[in-house]
Amino acid sequence: MKTLLVIPARYASTRYPGKPLVALVGRGGVKKSLIQRSWEAATSVCGVDRVVVATDDKRIREAAEAFGAEVIMTSSTCVNGTERCAEAHATLGNAYDVVINFQGDAPLTPSWFVEALIDDIATDASVSMTTPVLQCDGRALNGLLDDRKAGRVGGTTVVFDAEKYALYFSKEVVPRTTTEFADNDPTPVHHHVGVYAYRSEALRDYLSWPEGPLERLEGLEQLRFLENGHRIKCVKVQSRGRQFWELNNPSDIERIESILSENGTE
Repeated sequence: MKTLLVIPARYASTRYPGKPLVALVGRGGVKKSLIQRSWEAATSVCGVDRVVVATDDKRIREAAEAFGAEVIMTSSTCVNGTERCAEAHATLGNAYDVVINFQGDAPLTPSWFVEALIDDIATDASVSMTTPVLQCDGRALNGLLDDRKAGRVGGTTVVFDAEKYALYFSKEVVPRTTTEFADNDPTPVHHHVGVYAYRSEALRDYLSWPEGPLERLEGLEQLRFLENGHRIKCVKVQSRGRQFWELNNPSDIERIESILSENGTE
């Protein structure tokens, strides 16, 4: 099974323009751009044949090539990362069985999250798309709730059925809970980690569907699959003591830098 990992990155982010080139300080004061830290996280994943950055911006291309990444230039008409991954795969001759969409704003994504997706899709022929979900502890849930209270669009949550197939993804915190949790308490909320493994035919089908109303309302590309009756398998992953957070807003920088230091990442 040939596997391609694509890191989609665009400069003109709606909420945070220029985000891929934002510098993040790790342990010892080492500064690296968001796109470099995401690329370094992606290249640590086992079971991947090729890693590329897909962008439509020359500034990102130049920055990525400077630290050694392979870059595929894609169209500025791609409306989300899934479309950008599909175009990058097509540019490479549609030569891979599985394509991984590794978000360029999630440098804290552990390698085992992605490896779990690859294992699941490789061992079950009925699964055509997988994505990781992480049960929130109190600290993570309170971070999501703080974003909502401040009017910030932050991390995504997900609910799924007994067979672990997604029922819905939302930028709101679902399911609703009024219980107060201590930092280390398990909660009923699952943080959706924005990484996807698609079989090539699922990625091809995505491009044939128009943007749906739920995708448009939530700003979540994966809802296009659900709106067209395509199932998404949620793979539960373990944090192994590490915190996960994405860079969605400028206020996330301090938190991510703190976690980089906690993890010992330079």
